[in-house]
Amino acid sequence: MSRRVATGIDIGTYQIKIVTVEEISDKRSGLRQLRILGTGLAESKGLRHGYIVNKEEVSACIVKAKRQAEASARIPIRSGFLAVGGISLDESRATGSAIISRADQEITSLDLEKAGKAAREVAAPGFLNRHVLHSIPLEYRIDGAKVLGDPFGMKGVRLEVDYLFVTCLAQHEDALAKAVEDADIEIIDQMASPLAGSYVLLEGDQKMKGCVLANIGAETISIVVYDEGIPVSVKVFPMGSSHITDDIALGLRISLEEAERVKIGRLSGQMYPRKKVDDLIGSRLVAMFALIDKHLKSLGRRGPLPAGIIISGGGAGIGSISDIAKGSLKLPARLAEFRISSDTKIRDATWAVAYGLALWGLTGDTNAPKKSIGAHLGKFMRQFLP
Repeated sequence: MSRRVATGIDIGTYQIKIVTVEEISDKRSGLRQLRILGTGLAESKGLRHGYIVNKEEVSACIVKAKRQAEASARIPIRSGFLAVGGISLDESRATGSAIISRADQEITSLDLEKAGKAAREVAAPGFLNRHVLHSIPLEYRIDGAKVLGDPFGMKGVRLEVDYLFVTCLAQHEDALAKAVEDADIEIIDQMASPLAGSYVLLEGDQKMKGCVLANIGAETISIVVYDEGIPVSVKVFPMGSSHITDDIALGLRISLEEAERVKIGRLSGQMYPRKKVDDLIGSRLVAMFALIDKHLKSLGRRGPLPAGIIISGGGAGIGSISDIAKGSLKLPARLAEFRISSDTKIRDATWAVAYGLALWGLTGDTNAPKKSIGAHLGKFMRQFLP
């Protein structure tokens, strides 16, 4: 029997992470377990705000991370699942409808397909120069009444579906894919980075009650908002932890390298006024959470998110970030917990996106979610059905 192995690839502005995971079946119990075979890490070069400015440099960095992962996994990496992030990631919403086709008014997969296609046609003008990564049904209505669950098999005259479309610039996606392929890795499928991170950092009850997962990267903040178990928004903002470094460098008139060490607390507080450093860090964090707050208000979901904001990414441990988030958003706030065995090759939650992609590759139907509409949702999208 062939081994079931999947690899996740997360190309960030600061670092490239690759994780290879194997699914192991216990013959006695019949249970399946996941084991991390190998990881690869390399500094990112040739990227800005998550998009490629020098493809050759990016490919060379991917090759470096790939070789590390292959050495620790002791198997060649020929294919993988790719995270798509950066400031080109965006969302749009549209509603599609269909008249039930059967004489007995029972809703079939054909009706779901029609409503989904209608929603995509409504949203199509916003897809110019963009690729649709995910098509997620947010709400179904039959004859104007909201449906709780899957409407398949129910009866009515008119079906309506509200969709969330997660998109990215086609040029960005193509360049990213080409850089990975130039490293001799075939891309099986792609997923938006915020969704990949949520795959492993959020619990089911957090998604059901409502929460925001915010990844603080080097040059971007990416968020996914969940409500009733469904990702209702995916957004990226052009601000990250490197902006805190810039603020410290300007405020204290020191080099960027020294400012980075001050930011992460590696330089003694006696060298620089602690209060001034805290004020510089705090001011930028307040600005970051103001962006998230404004977006939540635009969704009309700022208040009813009982599970609050969960913070991850390389910038998650800076200053009093949880307290600042709590005060800015008036929501519960905490750092993301990466519940994984301590003896693995993964060290912290910054690996969540690459790990989540590998798990998706092993446990999800990866052929369906990217372009599919309606009934053919696959396991990954089916978990988001209202």
